[in-house]
Order: sequence, then structure tokens, then C-alpha cells
Amino acid sequence: MTDVVIGVDVGTGSARAGVFDRTGRILGRASHDIRMWKPETDFVEQSSDDIWRAVCHSVRAAVAEAGTGVTVRGIGFDATCSLVAIDGAGQPVTVSPTGRDEQNVIVWMDHRAIAQAARINARGHEILRYVGSTISPEMETPKLLWLKENMPESWNRVRHFFDLPDFLTWKATGATSRSLCSTVCKWTYLGHEGRWDDGYFRQIGLGELADEKFQRIGTEVLPMAAPVGAGLSSEAAADFGLMAGIPVGTSIIDAHAGGIGVIGAAVKGQSPRPDSLQHRLALIGGTSSCHMAVAPEARFVPGVWGPYFSAMVPGLWLNEGGQSATGALIDFVLKGHPQTKSLEGPGHTVYEALNDRVQALAAPLAFPAALTQGLHVLPYFHGNRSPRADPTLKGMISGLALSDTVDDLAKLYLATIQAIAYGTRHIIQSLNAKGYAIDTIMACGGGTKNPLYLSQHADASGCRLVLAEEPEAVLLGSAILGAVAGGLYPAVTDAMGAMTRAGTVIEPGGGPVREFHDAKYRVFQRMYEDQMAYRDLMAAVPGL
Repeated sequence: MTDVVIGVDVGTGSARAGVFDRTGRILGRASHDIRMWKPETDFVEQSSDDIWRAVCHSVRAAVAEAGTGVTVRGIGFDATCSLVAIDGAGQPVTVSPTGRDEQNVIVWMDHRAIAQAARINARGHEILRYVGSTISPEMETPKLLWLKENMPESWNRVRHFFDLPDFLTWKATGATSRSLCSTVCKWTYLGHEGRWDDGYFRQIGLGELADEKFQRIGTEVLPMAAPVGAGLSSEAAADFGLMAGIPVGTSIIDAHAGGIGVIGAAVKGQSPRPDSLQHRLALIGGTSSCHMAVAPEARFVPGVWGPYFSAMVPGLWLNEGGQSATGALIDFVLKGHPQTKSLEGPGHTVYEALNDRVQALAAPLAFPAALTQGLHVLPYFHGNRSPRADPTLKGMISGLALSDTVDDLAKLYLATIQAIAYGTRHIIQSLNAKGYAIDTIMACGGGTKNPLYLSQHADASGCRLVLAEEPEAVLLGSAILGAVAGGLYPAVTDAMGAMTRAGTVIEPGGGPVREFHDAKYRVFQRMYEDQMAYRDLMAAVPGL
């Protein structure tokens, strides 16, 4: 029999499961789509029941693909940092203006709580130092405040507010413990002190949570990979088609699982020491992108979340940058162009067709990036998470002509990818200004399947880009949690060393390529300055 562990990842659009052996080799994988509702502008909702059904489907299918002769030793979960509302009977509570209890998840990308976040930031509590000095409407306390103020009946009905990763371990085990990762990164739990801050909750208008001794948001906070409860419950075991009692590891946020799955991998045979990890950035690309960096000491970086103690790599402080729309932005640009459908066809994706077109158009040029010399994008279509920390910013495009050919789409596609890469460069620049020395990007996630996305990130950032050998690095990260909970390895860092490996290395271009991207990066910065100038001009109009 082969010892295996299961990793479960719930992203924005699907739930996925992977079965890995103790060396990190994948034996089976499966995914299942999950539903999403957008009842109003900036409202994004899901159903925890629908998510759990998708998880069960994926686990069963992945285990079946792995075949017979395997023994499941542990299960780990990761998920987006979405807010789940559950009542005392374990049933969903609506968070939706539709009033439907099925819609009981406020998705991470939901921006309904912009006003609440602004009020919290205006009060300037000391705890905000640990979220880059500016709390985001994507975090949970602004969303809780929105729910209390706008849906008091739902607020009063809720017995458990879970981060989605913690909801999954609750469904799997029945235990209501919370993850150090989730509570520290999204709920303002002070992990380095092991406490909630009563004063913060009272100041922002959520004092009743403090009065209740935080029963609704978690009184038992466990480090990642710590065994949860008594393991897989009989009900969840039946859902998964597995034996009850299998150890379940304390969960982690999906981006952080990707960080575990890639940041510690040996590059060219050399594994990093803890102190040298500060030369690396884990880039986890998907609907959004997260940028994870760790250091031995706390580093306060304005506009970058953290520092968070032991929230990803145990014993190290985490800084978390991010872009709220990356894969989603590329999709948005493509869907809005009249030529996209003409590129759809059997045997290839729209992205492959566009990559081919970019290469063909670039044939007479010194390098492909030069196609966008006169076309520039500011990628803040869903605000800016880091390092400007301003959810009200908007996207901009400069250089459009009265033409909508396939070639125009190819250039706009390239310019959008470059803009995302400049966002990564801006985050790295901010981190390095506070003591990091990042020169290597360890990349995983959806964007790593696109060679143009990868080359532009290496060239635009000036960093060496290293891919994870295992494309499913996020699933591998959650499987590592299961491996530790199941006793295959004594600690997360031991499992990282044994189960993760680096793959392809992409070096950045120099000379004219570097000079081109330096110039476009200055345009990127100037576009933001121009947007601020436009705001000032319009704000001066009487009566506005």
C-alpha cells in the first residue's frame, strides 16, 4: 500500500482535489465548478452548501483516479478568504440583498464594505499597522460591520462566522477551531500575541463580539497543519467515500498554500536557508494574484498586508502583497473585444491564439514587448490592493485607435499582461525598500500556464522567475498540511523540503529589453499620477 495525502483547494470558480504520495508526486486530481452570484455592483456571493458538494465530488473523483492500493494518511484544505455565515443548527444564513439563505458567502473579491473599511481606517487603530496601515474591504471585519449595519436580522441569526478555509475543516470534522493563517491575515487576530484585540472591535462598532468573548469568530486558534478535532467525521467520510478518523490538518488561505508549495523549493540543487528566503517572492496567480515574502523579523511595509507571524512559513513573518484582478482582468479585456470570438476554435485556446499572433506581429521587431510602445494600461479595474491600498482606483487605457482588428486585440492583450507585471514590480520595489532583497520570483497558479505572462513578468520585474515542478502547487501546499497532520513529517518546513521541487527557470532580459520596461514602468506610475490629477480637477467643480 502507498501512503498518500489529499489536498483540497477551493478557488474563486471551482473546488479541486489532488492525491499526492509522500514525495509530492500527484497520483490523481479532479475539479468541480462552483456557483457565483452578483446581485448588485461590487456584490459577489456563493453558497457554502454548493461549495461543499463540489469539494465532495472532487475528492471522490481524485481518489478514484489515484486507483487502488493507496492509504489516505491525512487531508489538508485551503480556500479563498471568503466570509461564511452559519446559524446554530449548522445551516446557511443569507448575506445577500436577495434574502436567499443559499447565498451565505461573501466572496473575497466583494467590495460592498468600502465605506466600512474607510471608516475603520479613519479611526487609525494601532492594529492597522499589521495590515499595511490600511484595512481592505476584502478583509473580514469591514464585511462583518457591513452585515451588522445592513442586514441586522442575519447578523443576529449567525452563530458561526467562518473564513472559508475554516468552514471546510468544520464540515470535515465538526470542530469549530480556526486557522492561525486565516485569523491573522484577514480577521486582525494578533498571532504573535495569541489574542484578539477587544479595543479594536469596540472602536469600529463590533463590540458585541468582544462582549461574547469572540465565540462567533473563534476562541480556539490553531497553527497550520495542527490536527483538527478527532479527524474526518463519519458524515464527511461518507461524503468523501473514505474512512472516518483520517487526520485533518488546520487549513490555510489558498494563496498561502501556493506559497508553501513553491517558496522553499531547491533551485539548481540548492535549498534556501530561512534567512535567505527573503530573496524570494512567491507569486500565486489566478483570478487575482498574491505576492508572498517572508523574513526573520517583522517588516512594516505601507500598503502591503502584514507583517503576520507564522501565517505561512512557521517561525517567519509574512508580508502579503496582491493585485485584486489579474486573470479576471485579462478575461474582462478579452470578453469586451469584438474579435475574441473569432479566435475561438477546436484544439487551441484564445490565449494560445493570441500568443501566436503576438509572436507573428513581433517578428520584425527587436523583441515582442516593443509592440506596445504606444499602448499602455493601468490595471486598477478593481482598485489597487498593494501597495497603494486604494479600492476606489480605476483602470485606464492610453493609446487606443479607431480600429478593432485581431492585431489590435493582440496588442491590448500584451499591454494588459505587462500592466499586471508592472504591478508585481511595484510590490517588489515596496518590499525591497523595507529590507527585502528580492531577486527571484517563485511562481505558481493559473498564470504560469501562459508563457507570455511568464516572460513579461521576468522582463518587467528584472527578477529570475522559477516555476514549481508540480503545476498544482496550491493543491500540493494543502496536501502538505495533511501530511504533517497525518504524521508523515514532523513539521511544515520538513514536508516542504521533501515534497516541493523547482522546475523551469526563466531569466530576465537585459539591455534594450530592460530599458523598454523601465520606460513603460515610468508610464505606469505616471498614469496613476494623472488619475489623481483628474480627480482633483473634478473635485474642484462646485456642487460635486
